[in-house]
Amino acid sequence: MVAPYLVHFLVITAFPIIFSMVLTLHRWNLLSPMQWIGATNFSTVFSDPLFWKSLWNTFRFLGIHIPLQVGSALILAVILNQKIQARGFFRAAFFLPVVVSGVVVTILWKQLYSTDTGLLNSLLMSVGLERVEWLTSPAIAMPAIAIMATWKNVGLYVILLLSGLQTIPKQVYEAATLDGAGKISQFFNITIPMLNPILLSVIILSTINGFSLFIEPYVMTGGGPLNSTLSMNLYIYNQGFAFYKMGYAATLGFVLAGIVFAVVLLERRYIESDTT
Repeated sequence: MVAPYLVHFLVITAFPIIFSMVLTLHRWNLLSPMQWIGATNFSTVFSDPLFWKSLWNTFRFLGIHIPLQVGSALILAVILNQKIQARGFFRAAFFLPVVVSGVVVTILWKQLYSTDTGLLNSLLMSVGLERVEWLTSPAIAMPAIAIMATWKNVGLYVILLLSGLQTIPKQVYEAATLDGAGKISQFFNITIPMLNPILLSVIILSTINGFSLFIEPYVMTGGGPLNSTLSMNLYIYNQGFAFYKMGYAATLGFVLAGIVFAVVLLERRYIESDTT
């Protein structure tokens, strides 16, 4: 009875992890036999300037993406929880980008961000403003990608937060209203605390998805300009499948996994301690 699951686990999960661990101790280019190099890959990681650059870019993306995503998802969820016309339509409309292919969305936004023919710059020029180099400016490219990623994924978190809002008893708000609490006071003293478990899940999921940033910079900028949008996942991909440094790419993957685990653990402890 457990054989199908056991085979699946061994082939799909256990073998890739063990093989990747072996790769971290070897140099391998897919063509020649593996060469044992010990812990050289790990020492190379921390002296690699592009590793630190890609890590900084990823944290820069997260610093823009997570507050923007959580904030916009919370606002939209609160609005869609009200009795408004066509509420069902808007709920479906906000979720639609989530199910659309990430490559398709990225290509669409790349056209919108085009410096010469993009719709955004056409609108800016129509009101007398200058063009913005959305994807060719090192200072603007990563925030532009963060905005696009937020638009792509916000619908999922709207649904999660909306489900949490609907579990809050209306009697709590009615009692707060009788005690003289206004809407803003109710939001910060009732809604936010009672949504804490869902908010924690949304922040953690946003963080993990943010660390997985790959399709957007790969399609839109290729990691440029001047490596300003080179994410950790894109750097790992380049090392493995552009330079055929499979051992080094596996090492980068394990380092990234450790960083993600540490960041998520800190987020969980901070959020829980802040609301207790």
